This record gives sequence, C-alpha cells and structure tokens, in this order.
Amino acid sequence: MPSDELTIPVLAGPTASGKSDAAVALGTVALEAWALAAGWGGLELVSADAMMVYRGMDIGTAKPSAAERARVRHHLIDVVDPDEPFSVADYVGRAEAAIADVVARGRLPLVVGGTGFYIRALSQGLPTVPAADPAVQAPLWARVEAEGLEPLHQDLATLSPADAERAQHNPRKVVRALEVLQRTGRPPSNFPFTEPAFRYDKRVLLPPADDLTARIEARTEAMFAAGLVDEVQRLLGHYPHQPTALQAIGYKEVAAYLRGEVSLEGARAQVTLATVRYAKRQRTWFRKEPGAVPIHNVGPAALPDLSAWLRDL
Repeated sequence: MPSDELTIPVLAGPTASGKSDAAVALGTVALEAWALAAGWGGLELVSADAMMVYRGMDIGTAKPSAAERARVRHHLIDVVDPDEPFSVADYVGRAEAAIADVVARGRLPLVVGGTGFYIRALSQGLPTVPAADPAVQAPLWARVEAEGLEPLHQDLATLSPADAERAQHNPRKVVRALEVLQRTGRPPSNFPFTEPAFRYDKRVLLPPADDLTARIEARTEAMFAAGLVDEVQRLLGHYPHQPTALQAIGYKEVAAYLRGEVSLEGARAQVTLATVRYAKRQRTWFRKEPGAVPIHNVGPAALPDLSAWLRDL
C-alpha cells in the first residue's frame, strides 16, 4: 500500500478534450499492472463536472456510458435531481469523502473533469463565505429572467473581475457572488479559504483549438443523434419551471427549439457555438491553474504521458 504521504492525481481539461475516455482507459488497461505492483487494487474515477451530478441529464453532459461505468467505478455522477441545489461546498465535501473511501479500500482515486471551479476548490480550499440567503438571491434571479445573465455578469466583472472569471458565466455562481457582495460588501474571493483534505498533482489536456473545435462539432452531432431532444423534452416534463441545471449548454438551446423559438438546425448550431465558447473559457482557466502541467494532446494521444505520470506519483 502506498504511504500516508498521498498525492491525488487530477486530470482536467476543456470539454471534448478526451478526459473521460483517457481516464477509463487508464482504469482498465494502461494502469493495471503498475497499480498492482505499487500496492493499489486498481483505479477509480471521481468526477469533477458540475453537470454530471444531475440525474437524468445524460446525453447533454456526455456522461460515461453504463458500460464504461461497469468497467471502471465512477463517483460524483447522478447524485442529485436537477431541481435540487448543489453548491461547490457540496461538491468538495462529497468528493473528499469519495477520495477517502477509495483510498481506504486500497484503490487509487483519479479526479477527472472540466469544471475548473470545482478542481480549484478541491485543491486549494473553499472560501469561508456565509451560507446562501434565498431572499437576497430572489431579486437577482428575477433580473436573470427579465434581462438575461449578461448584465449581472457585467456587474460582477465591475465589482470583482476575479469572481467574474471564476463564475465562467454560470448563472448560479454569478448570482451567488452578487448575493455575497450585497450582504457583506466583499466578493467571495476575498474570504479566507479552508484547508484541503489532500494534496493534488494535476495534468491538463490542452489540445490545439482547431482540433478541439472539430471534436466539439462531432460531439454535438452525436448528442442530437443519440436523442438529446427527447432527453430535454422528458426533463421539461418533470421540471417545467426549468431549474438552474436546465440552463446548461445543450439543454437551454434545445428547450428554445421545443418552445418553437428556433429551428432544430438553429438549436444544433447554437449548441456547437456555445460549447466552443465555453471550451475557450476553460482553456483560459486551465492555463492559469496553479501547479497544473499541460499536455497538448487529446485524451487517446495523451495516454503514454498520462500513464507515465501516474507511475511516477
């Protein structure tokens, strides 16, 4: 068994960079002989994806398939319903518990995902902000409904550029940051941080932008072919008031199509464009991730580097 001086590996990167495929491959073949020789019983994956926590949101979040989850155990997937609140503090608490459980069973946890805010909070601690106040948030959410997210994001960028960057245009994060500012006069980034439970060693997949765009276009086509429209229609039937989770990329565009506001081709184009823009923001975030080592390949091509990294932990 490895020593108590444990370092947890993290595999991050923008959407469609091949993180999940690489992680599953590492857990099934590439790592197995080394893991057993090092005293580990194998590899388990701890998701760091803000949308994969929601049950029923499968196609639009590119969740690992049932077959992939049967091959390698995954954690922090399908843990709440789309209308349930789930904060970054909830994520860190559950992720640290999952990591501790995996280690206690003699297996190696690999954190894998593209939600930079989750990875940053897990590895650097959480700001000690006050608990959320729904009464203060209510008029902010009313503004989101009436004006869209951009005016609120601009307000946040004026008051705290660092928190606006951290929010990554996520409505929940923008509203939460503005709520804290209104209540305390301080942005969340100005609060002290908790102590992380583990040490982390990070690798970030940063393939060339053109390669990433091509992969995003192909993935969007595959999502629609796999039944994304039916998935969104089913979710809207269960959650007609469209909770925050259904404002995610892929879901809000298809919802607009189902309301007759845009054609199917228009919705598909909007999903691709929004995903490309999101991936660009992720690339910017991860290039600044403290302690992260970039790998300028997509997941499958990065496997030799990733296997060597895990062997050398």
